[in-house]
Amino acid sequence: MAHAHKLEIFRGLVKFKSNTQKIWGVLIFLTIVTAVEVVLGIYKPESLMAKFIGMKILNWIFIILTLVKAYYITWDFMHMRDEVKALRRMVVWTAIFLILYLIFILLQEGGYIESIYTTGYIKTDF
Repeated sequence: MAHAHKLEIFRGLVKFKSNTQKIWGVLIFLTIVTAVEVVLGIYKPESLMAKFIGMKILNWIFIILTLVKAYYITWDFMHMRDEVKALRRMVVWTAIFLILYLIFILLQEGGYIESIYTTGYIKTDF
């Protein structure tokens, strides 16, 4: 007996009749998110260039949209929705934690390098 996949996305707000329709629905959603990222990357609205927690709001939007895409790719295309709760949490939360950790490291190192270029003074010589 084959295991039936859940045919809804967005916590049941959008329901599909077949797996093929669901794949196309998720693909369209991911395409729209990517198109928003591309449009924002090309036009770079001046209202999103203000700083928020040490980084431009536009950069925060890119990070959040990238996490949303990674989540939905893992959740739907890798069929994490149909797995047991412990495996879902282990895979999804580990990936999100590692991505956030990478962002933290990049911001710390980038801030240090930016301060070297700005002040011309090396705080720590490794």
